[in-house]
Amino acid sequence: MSTAIAPKGLEGIVATTSSICWIDGDAGVLSYRGIDIHELAQRSTFEECTYLLWFGKLPNASELADFNRHLSAARELNPKIIDLLRSVPTDATPMQVLRTAVSLLSIYDADEADCSHDANVRKSFRLTAQIPMIVALFDRIRKGKSLVEADKSLTHAANFLWMLNGEKPSDTATRAFDIALILHADHELNASTFAARVIAATLADIHSAITGAIGALKGPLHGGANEATMRLLYAIDKAGADPVEYVKQMFAEKKKISGFGHRVYHTEDPRATHLRRMSDELGKAAGNTKWFDLSRKIELFVKQEKKLNANVDFYSASTYTTLGIDIDLFTPIFAVSRISGWAAHVIEQHDDNRLIRPRADYTGPAYPATYTPIEKR
Repeated sequence: MSTAIAPKGLEGIVATTSSICWIDGDAGVLSYRGIDIHELAQRSTFEECTYLLWFGKLPNASELADFNRHLSAARELNPKIIDLLRSVPTDATPMQVLRTAVSLLSIYDADEADCSHDANVRKSFRLTAQIPMIVALFDRIRKGKSLVEADKSLTHAANFLWMLNGEKPSDTATRAFDIALILHADHELNASTFAARVIAATLADIHSAITGAIGALKGPLHGGANEATMRLLYAIDKAGADPVEYVKQMFAEKKKISGFGHRVYHTEDPRATHLRRMSDELGKAAGNTKWFDLSRKIELFVKQEKKLNANVDFYSASTYTTLGIDIDLFTPIFAVSRISGWAAHVIEQHDDNRLIRPRADYTGPAYPATYTPIEKR
């Protein structure tokens, strides 16, 4: 067994083999099953990408239609889940509620104890359909609004916006949100996906793995960067400040600007390319480009000053805000998309499983340390 010591944070360590997602950080490449994210964002849909992630190939027309029927049919929640959403404090964060609700879902899932491939796929359909419902319904409950029934005739993206806002979204909004879901669907062994695979490797059920993934996503170093970005934009707007001068002062105070740089990418995050364009187009369609304009000025300055590129979080902030989505829903919406990738990785882990059990580099007192009786301490 190798005794090589891994770097802090396991940076650069290859922890497993996977056929789901490939990244070239130096070239700025992200692909699902070998298909470039740019091509998928331009030509595909979230449903088609989810099929690709789960089954390893693009579906034909019949397969996609069948997949869509299964996904829309899964837009149902046990009444006990609705009771939970109504019973939690309205000041609970959406991520707290989502984490708890997904754990509860397992109790009412007929396949809960079955971790076979087919059962995992069935549960993946349900989780992918249920997570956006939970996010949308809790948001309406906490705001005192009536609940909106799922519309099984709508696409995945359109149904979420419908259940969240209570009105049918425009084609522009639907397509923008669909692309955002595609871009966030998977990203190899990020913290939440790795957490899901570690849990799945114990042969725990998929609900346990996804609950753990949501717990990892909840941390601000993983899922919260776009929230911090939008709070920065709000602060600049409220102060009526020049964005460049504002950020320059933050640099002088040694403060971090969220939404820039990436552990893997050493060039532009390919997802940021599309979100930048979407933010611009949505702002123009809404007749308000303020958030895009502020973002663009900050991006150009940070790139010039610090040689840092915007990542996926930076422009997703202004994109979601222009779609009318509250800041504290940004990270739950990450989960609305990433459940497709999490599910793919749990299925892959269970299909060819080995317990994930690394070692630690011990840095404590030298062995053998002496036990001192309590009366002599």
